[in-house]
Amino acid sequence: MSSLDVSRGVCALVPGLQHWLENALYTVRIVDAQSPRERDGRRVLLATEIGHATHRDILINLVDGKPSLVPAANGLPARVAFGLEDMGFAFALIAELARPASIPAVGDAASARLMTLAGRVARSDATVLIQGDTGTGKEGMARFLHAQSGRNGHDFIAVNCAALPETMMEAMLFGHKKGSFTGASNASDGLFLAADGGTLFLDEIAELPLALQAKLLRALQEGEVLPVGATHPVPVNVRIVAACNRNLADEVAAGRFREDLYWRLNVMALELRPLAERPGDIAAIAAAMLLRHQDVGKEGFVWPTAAALDKLAAHRWQGNARELGNVLQRALVLRDGERIEADDLHVGAAPQPLRIVAAAPVAPISVVPAEPIRLRDVAHHSKLEAIRTALRETDGHRAAAARKLGISERTLRYRLAEMRELAAA
Repeated sequence: MSSLDVSRGVCALVPGLQHWLENALYTVRIVDAQSPRERDGRRVLLATEIGHATHRDILINLVDGKPSLVPAANGLPARVAFGLEDMGFAFALIAELARPASIPAVGDAASARLMTLAGRVARSDATVLIQGDTGTGKEGMARFLHAQSGRNGHDFIAVNCAALPETMMEAMLFGHKKGSFTGASNASDGLFLAADGGTLFLDEIAELPLALQAKLLRALQEGEVLPVGATHPVPVNVRIVAACNRNLADEVAAGRFREDLYWRLNVMALELRPLAERPGDIAAIAAAMLLRHQDVGKEGFVWPTAAALDKLAAHRWQGNARELGNVLQRALVLRDGERIEADDLHVGAAPQPLRIVAAAPVAPISVVPAEPIRLRDVAHHSKLEAIRTALRETDGHRAAAARKLGISERTLRYRLAEMRELAAA
């Protein structure tokens, strides 16, 4: 789908990289570092071949110790350094750094075959039905189909049918004339005409009511829409890509979806498997998400360890890529060290809200006056409670308690004397 040059030196140093890149939808060409290149070409070179590199290239280096990523900046290419233990994720990172935005992040051989098939489907003008669980990347596939099609010079319009107000669905899809209903102070073209010449992605299409399904069927069959309040249909040239996280055949059998519309949509069917069934994609998607969630230029790139990647690969991912993104973002925030360790990945049950565990309650001293409590009194009592807690945590050691509280021992002695006076009163 996208060509990438790799130097002979890189292939000799890390021979597995070529296979990974091919699974990531690259057409790999083995070249000499000093050979002429295409104007906008990109290459993966050794760090020692920097003299032949441009700012678009990626330099790699095998090192002992912790891995690193230096992003491209100031006319210099991106640089990736890694050891044998981190080689698998480094391959995914290299593929991600070179990946065009229109191509989904993949690394599994089966996913590569599906994307190759999708590329062939994209070049036709056939209607496409994408089915798969939530979070499997249905919209990403739809955008890929548009980008690889002859319609990529026109708009890609995505609409979530489940999010459309039921009373406004028809007007939003097909448009309306001025004054056609209460509040229609202006005419609107609708989403079909907005996507004219391009691609209209109808996500969660099973959520459309049956009455609107009939009008959608006519739009697909006749290539025209009838805006609300209009008397003449308007021709429209749009490719439909529909998606659903339920089995549409089952919806037809249950009477919730029109059979004729189902067959009109199901011209080219693509099914996206759950993430757990395509383990090669986990590292690829993780690399994409970690790059997205970090400001690499300012804070550096946080690498996952090999043990962390093994833990990701072993999980079932009921929430698919969305769950993976949540787990990685949480690990970035809560990690203790410089890297994401296996223990930083909270997978399995839904993550619990963060809580601050309160100290064990202590019997309060009766110092609250009978009159209404004033704000300064509350603050004063809070300070005294903090002193009691610090003394308890330091086993009564005054110097340690003072350091813990950030005050001098003299101030602490003064506060303790005050507490004794209040207790004696």
